[in-house]
Amino acid sequence: MPSGPQDADTLHYLGHYERDLPVSLARMMENAHDWEHLPHVHPGAFSSIELLEQGRWGWRARVGLPAGGTQEIELRVDAARDMWVSTVRDGMGAGTQIHTYAKARETGGITVDVRFYLPDAPADASIAQAALSYLTMQYTQLYDEDLALMQGRQSALDDRVRRKAGDEASTVFLPDPDPDKVHLVELGRERFCVRRWQDRWIVHGAVCPHLLGPLADADILEDGTVTCPWHGYRFDVTTGEPVNAQCRALPSPPQLAHVPGGMKLFWPDAPEDR
Repeated sequence: MPSGPQDADTLHYLGHYERDLPVSLARMMENAHDWEHLPHVHPGAFSSIELLEQGRWGWRARVGLPAGGTQEIELRVDAARDMWVSTVRDGMGAGTQIHTYAKARETGGITVDVRFYLPDAPADASIAQAALSYLTMQYTQLYDEDLALMQGRQSALDDRVRRKAGDEASTVFLPDPDPDKVHLVELGRERFCVRRWQDRWIVHGAVCPHLLGPLADADILEDGTVTCPWHGYRFDVTTGEPVNAQCRALPSPPQLAHVPGGMKLFWPDAPEDR
């Protein structure tokens, strides 16, 4: 495990950014540990990521920057205090630390207090203000993008609980589906996408088995794969198999039949009266 972050008392405090977020502490702390989403959810800030080390303490990785070059970033989590420290260990901005504190709000959701520290004081007040403005703008964008992921993750977890508690349908009727749209259906305790591809209708799993990412939001590529927008896991839409075995396969899809007025999705062994 790498050494801990430098004591904040030895750094220059630049300023902070505070924001209320309509998510739980559990989703926020999960997001802090989730190094893998950075280049997929934040392509404007990160072009790639290579994990160097991880554990319950956090993670360390080398990230590519869209403008070129790399940074080595370490994120250390203090779960007891609901806070984490991000440190640029190497590359542009080396020595910069970001201390983030999350706190549950009585009215729901959380407040994050993001504090920016530099290894040295800026040469003058105008440079300090420019640096603070840049970091504030960057973290506003990052939290805009993270919010969509965290809310989507919570919604997917809630949907999974609901499906497990509900009745297991064995057939679904889809009336006159629009070929230009992706249609979501629930069959058994799974969710599937029904969509038009290469002049035919296909069915594939709608939820990434990794962390429940929304595959319905992704286009099918020319090679017949669909990519999870959260972590970049790819799946063959005809077989459900993951590319490069990075994840579990998608659930086996139901069969699809054209019937008067639309389509029927069903399990082959399902009784006709169900």
